[in-house]
Amino acid sequence: MKKFSALLMGALACLAVVVVTPSLAESSPINVNTASNGELISVNGIGPAKAKAIIEHRDANGAFASVEDLRSVPGIGDRLLERLRPQVTVGETTPEESE
Repeated sequence: MKKFSALLMGALACLAVVVVTPSLAESSPINVNTASNGELISVNGIGPAKAKAIIEHRDANGAFASVEDLRSVPGIGDRLLERLRPQVTVGETTPEESE
């Protein structure tokens, strides 16, 4: 019975994350220049592989100057970019960050 209760509680916790996470991403855009892997995964349309690709691209090439720059990340095309656009931002960038 204890195992069942623990499994049920775990399932409910996961469900709560799934239900709450999309509304958080919709209410305040995630900054792709500073977001952690977990924050990126919270964006509807970004899974673990794309989150990793975004971080790797950011580490290798520096900050994204615009949301449009996400197109240079493998696996992000025009269609996905349009879906991501209201959920993400690049925040304030300085001229040296965008070089």
